[in-house]
Amino acid sequence: MSGGNSQFADEGRIEVKLLGGLQVRVGGTSLGPKDLGGCKPRQVLEILVLHRGTPVSKDRLIDLIWGEAAPPEALPTLESYISILRRRIQPGRSKTGPLRTVTSGYVMQRELLELDLDRFDQLIEQAQQAGAAQAYPLLLQALAIASEPLLADEPTASWAEIERQSQAARVGWALTAAARAATELGKADDGVQLARKALGSDRLDEGAWCALLTALQSAGRHAEALHSYEQCRQMFIDELGCAPGPALQQLHSELLQGAADSDGGLSDLLSALLYLHAHTAPAGPSTPPPAAPVPAQDAAVENIQPLREASRVLSNLLKQAQVVLQTQLQA
Repeated sequence: MSGGNSQFADEGRIEVKLLGGLQVRVGGTSLGPKDLGGCKPRQVLEILVLHRGTPVSKDRLIDLIWGEAAPPEALPTLESYISILRRRIQPGRSKTGPLRTVTSGYVMQRELLELDLDRFDQLIEQAQQAGAAQAYPLLLQALAIASEPLLADEPTASWAEIERQSQAARVGWALTAAARAATELGKADDGVQLARKALGSDRLDEGAWCALLTALQSAGRHAEALHSYEQCRQMFIDELGCAPGPALQQLHSELLQGAADSDGGLSDLLSALLYLHAHTAPAGPSTPPPAAPVPAQDAAVENIQPLREASRVLSNLLKQAQVVLQTQLQA
């Protein structure tokens, strides 16, 4: 939160921070969760701030704060909470501060509120309209603001958990977008870290998996990318009952081809598998029409050497596997 100043205070505006824990700044005075009259007045303020610009009825506030356990005196108690909040957050401005009374309820005036969530959303919106070079620093600023969970002071309130989930989804999107931007700017290792953070909050996010595989591919980490795809594929099958979508499958094919084009034993194995797959896969509706026919003898000569090479690579792999197996059995 920025420092307080007299002009800000004279306008009747307040600063509120909801990410991490509730903090309110009125002029040069900072108010924490314990300075707002207790747990329930604090929750009333948090709810009104979350609904900034939109009136919340007294009945709705009572339902959110107490649920089915609302006492008979819930309405006058709620009204007393509002009086406490007004004295704390808009001293001397009970009628002109950001907390206003409307028909059957209350509203927090958006134009008199400076909120960390709004700043986060503004940065995301700017990033969405910019290219990678401009979007990347904007996304990093947004992620720095949202480095702590929303409403940390409300770990058990159901209404707070709904808001946390919504905010977590927005942060996940920002992490994935930042990962893509970093990779596009040649910062592939940063892209890997950002994509992994996105998957930490939602491990079934296909966009985050695509960002991770793309970053690993860009960094030349083909084996790690292939392993990550297999983790993703197995997770989707186990938890969703389906394989990854077309975008991830296309990335997987590109990774296989990229690894096959590189040097080393892995590339030899993948080249052999890709070749055999291409020549044993059944024809389907999308199979391209055959090329012009070639004489049988020429075709045999053309195909025999790749088949021999594929057979050699796979035979060597099987021999190595047998050696490892025998070693394990004798251990």
